[in-house]
Amino acid sequence: MGQHASRPARKIYPSGPRRNSLVRQSSDVSGSTLASLSDAEVSTSDSLDPAVIGKWEEKLLSDPKNRLALAALSTHDPTTVLGNFQTRLTDRHVFNTKIEFEGSPVTNQKASGRCWLFAATNVMRIKFMQKHKLAKFEFSQNYLFFYDKLEKANWFLEQIIDTKEEPTDGRLLAELLTAPVGDGGQWDMAVSVIEKYGLVPQDVYPDTFNSRASRIINALITRKLRESVPELRRLASEASAAEKDDTGAVLALRKFKAQVLREVHSALVLSLGPPPNPDSEFTWEYADKESKYQKITTTPLAFYRDNVGFKAADHFSLVNDPRNDYYTHLTVDRLGNVVGGQAISYVNVPISVLKDTAIKMLKKGIPVFFGADVGVGMDKANGILSTDVFQYELGFNVSLNSASSSSSDAAEQQKKDNLLYNISKMNHAMVFTGVHVDDNGKSVRWRVENSWGDASGKGGYYVMSDEWFGVYVYQVVTERAWVENRVSEVLEKEAKVLPLWDPMGALA
Repeated sequence: MGQHASRPARKIYPSGPRRNSLVRQSSDVSGSTLASLSDAEVSTSDSLDPAVIGKWEEKLLSDPKNRLALAALSTHDPTTVLGNFQTRLTDRHVFNTKIEFEGSPVTNQKASGRCWLFAATNVMRIKFMQKHKLAKFEFSQNYLFFYDKLEKANWFLEQIIDTKEEPTDGRLLAELLTAPVGDGGQWDMAVSVIEKYGLVPQDVYPDTFNSRASRIINALITRKLRESVPELRRLASEASAAEKDDTGAVLALRKFKAQVLREVHSALVLSLGPPPNPDSEFTWEYADKESKYQKITTTPLAFYRDNVGFKAADHFSLVNDPRNDYYTHLTVDRLGNVVGGQAISYVNVPISVLKDTAIKMLKKGIPVFFGADVGVGMDKANGILSTDVFQYELGFNVSLNSASSSSSDAAEQQKKDNLLYNISKMNHAMVFTGVHVDDNGKSVRWRVENSWGDASGKGGYYVMSDEWFGVYVYQVVTERAWVENRVSEVLEKEAKVLPLWDPMGALA
C-alpha cells in the first residue's frame, strides 16, 4: 500500500427539520426518528435483510441528534456522556435518619467477589467498635474466606456423591459444576461459617494477594474439583452397590474425597496463608481511640461469642420475589457451603415490608445487610443508585422499562418479569446506614455503605432512590423483633424448594 490507505466516500445525510431531541427526557423515545417503522424497514423473511439494515442506518443518522450521539458515544464512556444531571441534583447525599456510628474505615474487597462477607462483617463490627472504643476496625474477611472456600469444596464433593445417578448432561449436574468454589455467598452461608469458625480481627489474619484478587486460585481449585468428579461418581456408585458389611468401598470413597480436600486445603494455605484454628488461642493487641494499650487473648470462636455482641444466627432474610406468593417460606435446593450448617431460608414478603423493616432498624441505630442487583443504574463516580441515572434511551434510542414514574403495581410486575426472564437478579450485598423519609414516614432515598473502597461513590457511600429499591433490592436481613408475627411465623412453615438454578439462588 502507498502512504495513505484509500478512504470510502463519506455519506452526507440531510440535516432534517430542527428538533428538540437533546432536551427530551430519557423515557421519551416516542419522539425519536425510530418511533415507527415503514413497510420498507421490515424484512419479509426470517433472516436479516442487508437492504433493510441499510434503511435503518440511513434513518438513524438522518437525525442530527443521533449524529451527535455517534460522535460522543463512540469516543467516550457512555455513562459519562449520558449521566442525568437532574438525578444528580435530586438524589442528594443528605438524610434525616442515619445511624449515629458508622464503621470505619470504608472497606475494600478489591478484585474479589467477597461482598457478602464484607457486608456481614461491616454490620457486625458496629457494636464491637463501640464496646471496645475503636476508631477503626475490620474483622478478617480473609479468615471467613479461607474456611468458606474449604467448606464449599466439601459441600461440592458431597453434592456430587449424592447426585451420582444424575445424568452427566442433566441441568442439575451442570449447575453444580458451574462455580463450585465461587466467591459469592448468602447471609445464611455467612452465618454457617461464622458459627462454626468464629471471627478474628483483620490484624490477626490479613488479606493476601490471592484474597484480594481471587481469579487464579478460584480457577485452580475449580479445575481440581471438576477433575475429581468422574472418579468420585464411580466410587460413590460402588459404595452404594456394596453390601452393608463391606466397608472397603465406602472407605475408598472417603479416602479419595479426603485426598481431594487435602489438596484444596494445600492450595488455600499457600495462597491465603495458614489461618488460626477456631479452637486455638490467639492474642490481639491494639490501641483504642484514646490511645490506650489493650490486649485480648482468646480463640476465634470465643472471640465471636464473648466479644462481638452480635448473634448472626438470630437474623434471617426477608426477600421480595413477586413470582411467588407472599408470606411464604422459600429455600433453594442444594445451595449452601457448610454441610450440616444453616439452610438457606427466605421469608417472601411485599417490598413495603422490606422498606418498613429497614426504616425501623435504622431509626434504632442498627445497620442493615441487604442484597441487590447493582448491574443497573449505578453511577460509581457520583455514588448514585437510581432508575434514571443514565439516559440510555436518549443516547441509544433503545426503549427500556423504567420504574421512575411507574405505579407500585407496575414496578412489581417489572420486577417479576426481571426474575422470570433473567433481566435482573441479586448479585451484590451492601449495608444501609441511613434513610431519608418524608413527613408521612415513607422512604425517599437510602444511604448505602459499599465495600469498594473510598474512591468508589462518595467516600465509599452511595445514595439509592426509593424507586431503585423497589425494583432492584431483593433482600433485607433482620431479626424477629423488627417484624410482625405474621412475618416471623413464616419461618415455622415448610419451605417451598426452588431449584438450584432459580434466580433467587444467585449469590451476592
